[in-house]
Amino acid sequence: MSAPRTPDDTSFRFGGQNGNFGFLQQVLQFQGVDDNNNQHTTLDTEDHDDNTHRLFDVDEDENEDDGDYQDDDEGMEEESETEEYTHDVDDIEEGDEGDDDNMQDRFPKVPSEHGRKLMDSGIFGTALRSQRIYLTSLDGMVYENPPSFAKVGARRRPTSLRLFDRELGFAYTQAERGLSSNAIAQSSIPDSEADLIMQYPAPVYLGQFSDDGNFFYNATKDFRVRMYDTSNVNEWKHYKTVVHPAGRWTMTDADLSPDNKWLAFTSMMPQVCLAPTDPNDKGEPYLLNLGTPMPGAPGAQRYYHNFAIFSVRFSGDGRELVAGNSDAAIVVYDIESRTVLHNIEGHKHDVNAVCFGDKLSPHLLYSGSDDATIKVWDRRSLGDGRAAGAFVGHCEGITYIDSKGDGRYILSNGKDQTMRLWDLRMAISMPDFDAKDPLQLTSYSLYDYRFQRYNDDLFFKHPHDNSVVTFRGHRVERTLIRCHFSPPGSSDGRYVYSGCHSGKVHIWNMDATVAGQIDICDATQDTMLACINAERDMATMAPVETPSSLRVYDDRRHGRQRLQNYFSQDSLCVRDASWHPTAPVLATSFFDAEGMEMGGCSVHSCNLAKDAHEDGPELRLHDHEMRPIFA
Repeated sequence: MSAPRTPDDTSFRFGGQNGNFGFLQQVLQFQGVDDNNNQHTTLDTEDHDDNTHRLFDVDEDENEDDGDYQDDDEGMEEESETEEYTHDVDDIEEGDEGDDDNMQDRFPKVPSEHGRKLMDSGIFGTALRSQRIYLTSLDGMVYENPPSFAKVGARRRPTSLRLFDRELGFAYTQAERGLSSNAIAQSSIPDSEADLIMQYPAPVYLGQFSDDGNFFYNATKDFRVRMYDTSNVNEWKHYKTVVHPAGRWTMTDADLSPDNKWLAFTSMMPQVCLAPTDPNDKGEPYLLNLGTPMPGAPGAQRYYHNFAIFSVRFSGDGRELVAGNSDAAIVVYDIESRTVLHNIEGHKHDVNAVCFGDKLSPHLLYSGSDDATIKVWDRRSLGDGRAAGAFVGHCEGITYIDSKGDGRYILSNGKDQTMRLWDLRMAISMPDFDAKDPLQLTSYSLYDYRFQRYNDDLFFKHPHDNSVVTFRGHRVERTLIRCHFSPPGSSDGRYVYSGCHSGKVHIWNMDATVAGQIDICDATQDTMLACINAERDMATMAPVETPSSLRVYDDRRHGRQRLQNYFSQDSLCVRDASWHPTAPVLATSFFDAEGMEMGGCSVHSCNLAKDAHEDGPELRLHDHEMRPIFA
């Protein structure tokens, strides 16, 4: 495996004034990232004469492939991947021929003026402005006829020169050094080329780094949670796998305790598994019951006919769990006493997501539901079951919510194919919420994300929308796809990103313009097929049985041609992604959206210094226990 390089990699450090100036040639190969990429992705939809109803018309385009799809929530059979088209943002703002006359009014303007103000304010990363920069001899190799100093736009200054200045100590003040480091972090966006691919015999539904970056965990449909040591992000090590002892249908969520000692994970039942992360602790996970047992039912089966948990989170002090469930309720559970403290029926439909506003405080809580609303809760006043406020703006149900961690901003993904940024100060009070009754427009949609393709004719601008910025271009279909804020340590907190049903990770600037895109289909297809072909060649040359640990899959269960079809049809769905907190590395969690029989994780680093993978792509493919797959 070729390890991803980062700007702090010791092999790139400059050795002082007497060092080797071959470093100059290396640093000039670094590529900056354009923050003003104006590409925007939208879905191709059919035109309808009547836009007054919200009934979804299934797309019967002859170019659409047919296939069975099994959802991670309820196992519905679904139609296969549909086409995706890319348009320029200006075309969307002005409206293409054949689009509705009201498209400009219905869809948010890109770039977002409010989002641009947030970028310039410094709330989301450093606001880089033009400044006087004293040029060095290296600048003469980049600029033609450079003066003794130049007023260069901070965003336009190449990252390679910033790295050079940092290595040689050319920043004259602490403020300048901090500005340069933040600018480098903002330019370090991971790209599509994969440095590592891990293959799993089941769909991978989620995967996240710990807050310190030393730990990574993921969960698969076969009720397994795998834990990896990522203290060296270039050398992953698998050290533990925990199995849910009574899982039903699929895994739905997982969360790591604030001290990294416990991992909570859930299935389609009212029990939470609590497993220690210590590799030396081989004990079975604890089962915490958040529901009411059914009298007379044997064993764990007595919980099956109760609610399903879709989301679970530890409180800031690690003493409590908060879960959202299919009973349209939020459950607060005390771990030490093993009792349910609160069971709040605060929504009209399933609660798909919960999160805390600030990990250091257990008081502020958010919940997102299929009723298309986000509720704000104050833990100190949950006794009366009354929310503190609400966010309204999504046309369809909420699939996921993430907090910036400052107690103010949160992010949500919705089945209306939008991701939205919210500000706590703009929340609607509950008296106003009751008076306006925004649920009358969203509670009874006939669109089902599990097996229907979303039609943009269903999208409308909510009259009570109080979101700050709206992001579009990704596909939130078939499963509860997640979204996140980028971390401040490795990206300067500059971006937001989301998985996508079309096999990509979309990364946006805060003004809703595209900052980057990671294509998992392209990243995995060549590597997967190279490994399959290598195994086939070896099987032809040698009759000796290949060790099962080095096989892509047992040919008795999965034919090679079927595998080739999986990865040649671009049918991967990226359900989750995690940006490393201190390194410019992003890990994705995906699965085969047609067969639902396999999944994987891929690791991507930024494109500032890409090395050639001398060992070939097949040696970057590993199984779920980090054993290399090769022929």
